[in-house]
Amino acid sequence: MISKPLNRQIFRLAIPNILNNLSVPLLSSVDTALVGRLPSPVYIGAVALGSMIFNFVYWGFGFLRMGTTGLTAQAYGKQDQQDIQLQLWRALFFALTAGLILILIQDFIAFIAFQLIEGSAQVEEYADIYFRIRIYAAPATLVLYAIHGWFLGMQNARLPLLITITINILNIIFNVIFVLQFKMTSDGVALGTVFAQYLGLGLSVFVLFKKYNRYFKIPSFKQIIEMAALTRFFKINFDIFIRTLSLIFAFSFFTSQSAKLGDITLAANSVLIQLWMIFSYGIDGFAFSAESLVGKYLGAKDKKMLIQVIRQIFVFGSGLGLIISFIYGLFEQPLISLFTNNHQVLRVIDLFMVWTIVAPFVNSFCYIWDGVFLGATASKGLRNAMLLSTFGVYLPLHYLLTPNWGNHGMWAALLTFMIFRTISLSYLSKKYLTINIHEIVLEKTI
Repeated sequence: MISKPLNRQIFRLAIPNILNNLSVPLLSSVDTALVGRLPSPVYIGAVALGSMIFNFVYWGFGFLRMGTTGLTAQAYGKQDQQDIQLQLWRALFFALTAGLILILIQDFIAFIAFQLIEGSAQVEEYADIYFRIRIYAAPATLVLYAIHGWFLGMQNARLPLLITITINILNIIFNVIFVLQFKMTSDGVALGTVFAQYLGLGLSVFVLFKKYNRYFKIPSFKQIIEMAALTRFFKINFDIFIRTLSLIFAFSFFTSQSAKLGDITLAANSVLIQLWMIFSYGIDGFAFSAESLVGKYLGAKDKKMLIQVIRQIFVFGSGLGLIISFIYGLFEQPLISLFTNNHQVLRVIDLFMVWTIVAPFVNSFCYIWDGVFLGATASKGLRNAMLLSTFGVYLPLHYLLTPNWGNHGMWAALLTFMIFRTISLSYLSKKYLTINIHEIVLEKTI
């Protein structure tokens, strides 16, 4: 029998994280709507290309949030106050350093990005301006990642939600002022982001000082760079970085291969992938709660509660996935019509929608496993499972199935990739979590 207090802990973390995640596409929609009202369509393309560059860069630095959550949650579970403090300042130090380095190497990033991304000369010109302005928000953005991860490790999902919503509201206000009032274009959108990020950082520091002032005292530099702890910090984060790069590669490869099937198929697949991203935002709310609670009970060495919380998060996360699958199936036409009114694209989407209908339920299991492994800081297992799934399963299946099945083969390979992530992480749970999958599934273990 699962206790109500445990369920409350899960939802207290999951619901703010779901709302937090869903605020991300809202901001990009407002940005698109603003530049979409400008005289030339090149500004939409400039914001789209510029945002794509930052999505890749910042997605790669996602380990700053994920790694910090697991390490902090374990320190919280052990009630090790000094370790909690050091995890905060170690993450802040690395995030600030990385942000400053990104500013210093902006020419190199821009050169590589615009070699890989194709756009008209005018779009690339404005995208470069957008990039050169927004890059100065990098220190604030990465420090916010670290603070967000630390808050989650401290079992607090409400403060990250408050900060994210505040930043997004400020971003929208600044963008409206710069674009509509000061008659700026895509550069105004970039400048609005910079202002909002630094004001959000100021709010985060204020909240840290007010609510967690006992951890606010800066430890000595020697403590921050203590070799054993720093080695563990970098090892975990490097594994997560490799895992994330592999995931980025898989989805980027899918998009590039879609382009080879023609503009209509590319457009249809892009819409369907957007639906994949939307449901992942929701299910990731439970994955985030897994990071916090698994780390907490692992740090406390409470195996009974650890198994209970993993089981319940799988139930809630897969249950949400099943609900979204039903919604996608029942409201297919209204949903896809929100993205496009092109009849050719709609017809192609209809042919391949089945892969997106089943995906929320099927994919939910690997998303939850990600959260469990991150909370346990079992980064090596995450890395190995992702590398094997990407290069040992997804790519071979893609080249095996696509020649005969075309776009259905591409979608089958991508969905199998997600399924194998679940299988491999389930298998590796015994080694890296010292928990057998049967302990999670069978009620008699409690």
